[in-house]
Amino acid sequence: MPRQLFGTDGIRGVAGNYPLDHKTANAVGAALGKWVLESRQERQVVIGMDTRESGAWLAAEVAGGLAGQGVASDFAGVTTTPGVAFLAKNGPFAAGVMISASHNPYQDNGIKLIGHSGYKLPDEQEELLESEILALHSANHSWPAAELSVDEELDHTYIDHLAATTQIGLAGLSIVADCANGSASFLAPELFERLGARVHRMFCAPDGRNINLNCGSLHLESLRAKVLAESADVGVAFDGDADRALFVSRSGKLIDGDAVLLVTARYLKERGELAGSNGHPVVVATVMSNLGLQRALTAHGIEMIRTPVGDKYVLEEMLRRNAALGGEQSGHVIFHQYATTGDGMLTALRVFEVMRQAGAGLDELTSELKVYPQRLVNVRVRERKGLDQLPGVAAEIRAAEASFGDAGRVLVRFSGTEPLARVMVEGPDLERVEGFANRIASQIRAELGADQP
Repeated sequence: MPRQLFGTDGIRGVAGNYPLDHKTANAVGAALGKWVLESRQERQVVIGMDTRESGAWLAAEVAGGLAGQGVASDFAGVTTTPGVAFLAKNGPFAAGVMISASHNPYQDNGIKLIGHSGYKLPDEQEELLESEILALHSANHSWPAAELSVDEELDHTYIDHLAATTQIGLAGLSIVADCANGSASFLAPELFERLGARVHRMFCAPDGRNINLNCGSLHLESLRAKVLAESADVGVAFDGDADRALFVSRSGKLIDGDAVLLVTARYLKERGELAGSNGHPVVVATVMSNLGLQRALTAHGIEMIRTPVGDKYVLEEMLRRNAALGGEQSGHVIFHQYATTGDGMLTALRVFEVMRQAGAGLDELTSELKVYPQRLVNVRVRERKGLDQLPGVAAEIRAAEASFGDAGRVLVRFSGTEPLARVMVEGPDLERVEGFANRIASQIRAELGADQP
C-alpha cells in the first residue's frame, strides 16, 4: 500500500496544513508513545527543532501526544538533526523527534523519527506508526499540547561530543560560517571558536522566517564573496537542519560533497581507518557522484561503491560493507565512526582537521580531482516504462556509451515522487555531453508522448 504520511525523510508538508497540522502532529506523538510502551523501552523521548516559526507548536503537539500515553519528553530546543540522533542513541531515550524540513523554505516543516539506535526508523516501523496515526486521526483522539522548556544541557552534551572527535584543534584557522539562519546558527560558531578558530559569522540571526533564505548550502554566492573579502582560510555553509555542509576554498573555489569525500578518504586511509568488511579501503557514494571522484579514489587504491540517490541508501550500503565513510554531492557525508547520520558540523571538523594536519588549504587538497562535465535534463512524462520498451531511447544510450567508452557515464531513471524521467550524461568534453543528453531527452519525449517543456 502506498504510504500517505511518511516519505523518504519523515513527514513533510506546509506547516498548519495536513499532515503538518495540530491534530496530526498530536497523533504522531501518541502513536510514537504507544510504540515506546509496547516495545518496553525507556518512557522518554528527546525532541529538537530547527528555527522555523512553526517548530515550537509542532513540538508541543508531538509532546502532548506522547504525554497522553505516559511518555515524557526532553526538549532540546533549536538543535540539529544529527544532534537529535546522537542524543537518542546516547541518552536515556527510546527515540528522538526532529521538527525540520531541512533545506526547504520556512513555510514548510517536517517530523523526523529516530530510534534509540540513532538511525531513522525502518520503513516497516514507519508503516505501523502510520496506521496508528491515521486511526487516531479518524477517531478524533487528541491530547492537550505540552508546555515545553528547553534543557540546554542536551545541546552541550552534543557539542562536547563533537569537540572530542578532534585532538588537533583549530587554532589559527580563519573560518567563514554561513549557518543558513538555521539549526547551526549558535552551535557551529560556538564549537569552532571553542577549538581555537577565528569565526566570521554569516546568516546566524534566525527570525523564524529567514531559514535558508538566499543563504546556506543552496546559495553559496555570499559565502564565496565573504571568504574572498576576509582572505579567510575556508568557508562552510550548512543547510537548515545542519545535516550537510559545503565549502569554499581560500581562492573562492566551491567544494562539494564529492571533493569532501576525496579529501577525507585519503586522510582516513593514511590513518588505517577506511577499510571495510573485506579489509580493503572503500567509500560509498551515489550514482550522481562525478566520475572524477571515482578515478581519483581508484588512483589511491580506494574502491568506490555507488548506490541510488539518497542518504538512506548510502547508509544501508555502509552498514552492509562496514564502511567508515560515505556521502553525496550535496554535502551529506556520513562518518560512521562518530555518527549514525550525515552531520554538517562533524564534516566541517573533519575537513578542517585534514587542512591543519596537511598544512594546506582546500585548493591544494582538491587539486587532483578532475571534475567531468555533467549534464542533467528532466523530462516530464505521462507514464513510466522500462528502457527495454523504449528502443529509440536505448539506442541513443548505447550510442553515448560507445562514444565515451570508460571515460563517461549515462544514467536514465524515473523520479520516485514526480512524473519525470531524469537524464544524466557525464563525459570528458561538454559539447558531446550536452549533445547526447539532449538527444536522449528528445527521444524520451518522442516515445513516451511527454509534454514539451
